[in-house]
Amino acid sequence: MSPLPTRMINRWQNRKEPGPGQGTLYWHMLVGDQPEARKAARIARERLAAFSGLHMPPLEWLHITTLVVGPTDKITTEQQQDMLTTASALLAKVPPISVTVDRLFYHPEAIALAIRPTEHLEQVREAIQTATLEATGRQDHTEGTSRWVPHATLIYSEAEQPAEPIISALGREIPSCAVTIDAVTLVDQRGPERLWDWHPIGRAQLLGRH
Repeated sequence: MSPLPTRMINRWQNRKEPGPGQGTLYWHMLVGDQPEARKAARIARERLAAFSGLHMPPLEWLHITTLVVGPTDKITTEQQQDMLTTASALLAKVPPISVTVDRLFYHPEAIALAIRPTEHLEQVREAIQTATLEATGRQDHTEGTSRWVPHATLIYSEAEQPAEPIISALGREIPSCAVTIDAVTLVDQRGPERLWDWHPIGRAQLLGRH
């Protein structure tokens, strides 16, 4: 776990983002349709209602970023469908994964839920990496780190301010709950991140049985 930040910063102040009409392809584990995930987000929002400079993602798009594929203008529609077909075949015998969310982790740009355990999620990500590489020849990447750390961001920072009052108000954890990962979705994210102009292209489902 990273040390607690002393200050929150504006995530988007110096961040290069797609322009209007430009898109970026991502693989996401979408969890916004699950009541427990929404409950966790609402708890965080209620505890931080008195603070400004915080950006709350739409509940429907709560997610675990799995892979950043690249700009949509570099990846054809055929390649996108090939990715989905291969990923679906690789994940067809993998059972849905139950994970626990309760611990909060803080970054100067965001506040997120830590996801545990991670080992089965890493196996899913490896399948997504394989499908992406086979279809596109592109090397994948994740934002900000070479090591994938599964997390669901609840709040983004869009202002410079001390972190301690926010951490004191929100705490280090929320009531424990379980979330089920049963698919990975290929999403076209269009324009700047904060617009949340997301267009799901298709899902690779985890269809195995325990």
